[in-house]
Amino acid sequence: MFFLLMFFLCFALAYFDANRKLWGCMLVIGAALLSVQFCFSGGATVFMIVIGLVLALAINHDPLRRLLLTRPLFGLFKKMLPPLSSTEREALEAGTVGWDGELFSGRPDWRKLLNEPAPELTDEERAFLDGPVEELCGMLDEWQIVEHDRDLPSQVWQYLKEQRFFGMIIPKDYDGLGFSALAHSAVIMKLGSRSITAAVTAMVPNSLGPAELLLQYGTEEQKDHFLPRLARGEEVPCFALTGPQAGSDAASMPDFGVVCKGTFEGKEITGVRLNWEKRYITLGPIATILGLAFKLHDPDHLLGEKEDLGITLALIPTDTPGITIGSRHSPLDIPFQVGPNWGEDVFIPLDWIIGGVERAGHGWRMLMECLGVGRSISLPALSTGAAKLSSRGTGAYTRIRRQFRVPIGQMEGVEEVLARIGGLTYQMEAARTMGCAAVDRGEKPAVLSAIAKYNLTERMRYVVNDAMDLMGGAGICLGPRNFLGRAYQGLPISITVEGANILTRTLIIFGQGAIRSHPHVVKEMEAVSNPDEQVGLKEFDRHFFAHVGFTVGTAARSFWHGLTGGRFITVPEGPYHFLLQQATRLSGAFVLTADAAMLVLGGNLKRKERLSGRMADILSNLYLASAVLRQFEQRGCPAEEWPMAQWACEESFSRIHVAFADFYRNFPVRPVAWLLRGIAFPLGIRPTPPSDKLGHRIAQLLQEPSPTRDVLTADIYLPSDTDEPLGRIDDALVKVIAAEPIEKRLRKGLKEKGIRAGSDEETLQAGVEAGIITAEEAETVRDANAARTEVIKVDDFPADYWQQGGDHA
Repeated sequence: MFFLLMFFLCFALAYFDANRKLWGCMLVIGAALLSVQFCFSGGATVFMIVIGLVLALAINHDPLRRLLLTRPLFGLFKKMLPPLSSTEREALEAGTVGWDGELFSGRPDWRKLLNEPAPELTDEERAFLDGPVEELCGMLDEWQIVEHDRDLPSQVWQYLKEQRFFGMIIPKDYDGLGFSALAHSAVIMKLGSRSITAAVTAMVPNSLGPAELLLQYGTEEQKDHFLPRLARGEEVPCFALTGPQAGSDAASMPDFGVVCKGTFEGKEITGVRLNWEKRYITLGPIATILGLAFKLHDPDHLLGEKEDLGITLALIPTDTPGITIGSRHSPLDIPFQVGPNWGEDVFIPLDWIIGGVERAGHGWRMLMECLGVGRSISLPALSTGAAKLSSRGTGAYTRIRRQFRVPIGQMEGVEEVLARIGGLTYQMEAARTMGCAAVDRGEKPAVLSAIAKYNLTERMRYVVNDAMDLMGGAGICLGPRNFLGRAYQGLPISITVEGANILTRTLIIFGQGAIRSHPHVVKEMEAVSNPDEQVGLKEFDRHFFAHVGFTVGTAARSFWHGLTGGRFITVPEGPYHFLLQQATRLSGAFVLTADAAMLVLGGNLKRKERLSGRMADILSNLYLASAVLRQFEQRGCPAEEWPMAQWACEESFSRIHVAFADFYRNFPVRPVAWLLRGIAFPLGIRPTPPSDKLGHRIAQLLQEPSPTRDVLTADIYLPSDTDEPLGRIDDALVKVIAAEPIEKRLRKGLKEKGIRAGSDEETLQAGVEAGIITAEEAETVRDANAARTEVIKVDDFPADYWQQGGDHA
């Protein structure tokens, strides 16, 4: 009973994050009670109390604690921590911490998240989306662009420039549109639902490119000169980062510049002589201004004492002597402008460095911060557009298309796939808008942008693959009637660009997040790296023991929440109450596991990429569930959306449980794995995917017109012309639904009267003659049948089509 009492007292102190003074009192009282319990002699009792006092003093008296405990640990940590390269350090320091910090706290502040104002477009932004963007979409024919022209039409290029599509992020003071991140995202999403080629073309100048870099770091002279010209489309920008030897590992680029004397426009100046080879550069073949990343060297110390200055960024006109540019790649036959470029002995003035000489060597950090913004907006928008297109088109198609005399959408196997499409689309939209809101608040999300890029491009892959399965032959036969084929064709492009997804998952999301987003780790690392050892020791002492208390408290809460299923966690009330409790519980288990893994494996953890990837899956799905709950609350908790919100959260929680199970099963230090699993999941790990009943409700939602279906697929291009694939499908859906009760009554009446008919037309005539349906109702069924026939048609071409100039797609 004594030990049980002591255990509960310690557990309570840990659970409620007791301070060191209370723990010190506990040590003294525990020593005294232990002496009484076991009837120690007077001397032994005094001895036990003295030990308790010494321990209490050791943890509460700063100089003594630092001498006895902190200094040895300080030296040990210095040896344990892996050395960080300058690029790794800059990547860790770049950007800001947002909701990822809350998830790493183990106790997210849900009120803070749920009380965020709903993101909204301004009237001007909405007018642009409904006006110029809508008009641009109407000008685009992706089949013609891909199959024949291999480029956007000249009038589309002109329209993009005239309407300032390349200047969405550039402020109005520089002739740009000055749009929010949310508006930028909405434009790309709508374009992406119509034409990947056009979306990528508009996307790149507004994400990682010269405009963003100039806005953040350019000199006033550079801004005044370039930004208006970029906004008006007088300059077409590209940014050259990737090369043959440096893809995802861009920091290892061999491209270099040497500070030296040279002749420029007839004058001898101090400048930079550059040599490079780049590839996969979007808009490169037609660019007039080239953003370039290179390593800068100053062997003659013309700029200062330092010889290797590091990665530097410059802005160079493409007609500068020595530049070779213009040839094109063909990325899976999607003909947006992309290609390689080279520079041989290209001499540029120093003031072409973005930000001037003062920014020389700061390029990697500049890139990391700007890349985080681009990852939060462009690729998530493109991915969400493809998902919304799949949801709207494929959901309607499964109601229109019949097999075995019933709509295929009534088959349970099809319903299962439709539920995934709808649930993931809802989840993707939530993550898209949450990322945009963070950027619009002035944040530069580093970890969260990697989560958004990886997870939304992967979910686009899941959704489009599922949609292709449901479309069947209509999905695989390319042609003007196919609304989905090009999205499927271009899937690997988004997976590959701006950081390959495999490396984003296994190296960046958790590898960077575990340090950057954790409340204590980055501060401990900074303390250990402090050149002033005494200051570093004090800082380390403060953060390390705060970290110990944090971990002990997290462990206690995780164990209790694991025993109770999280049902006693205090969270905001609402239909999502239980989901918030589960998210909080899983957040605590995640932080506990992350802390233990970092402690046990140290620097080796970043080389255990399978383990790191599973932790990335947990963090990602916690973020996605948070985004879903935020979106549901901001929309006023509509009951019609609840099936999608619940499905999306439960799907994420199921993935989290699977990731935990795989992590513990493969953690190399088995006793630690057993202990962690026993604390975080004392009753076992039970992945529970969304129920079939929930999936059925989502599948039904996708198969009939409704305000909820319109909200799910909002802000994509919806042509009303029945010559367009999506317009044809939406038109047929309404007609098919109108005809269904008539057809049901007709079948029942013919069966009751024993009338057997042959073709569809004969059946209708028999029904009219028998008085089962009216002539007007028969015409409604004919219209539905005709619309259905148009929808299920696929394209075919003359035998000599490709020999006569058609390009094989």
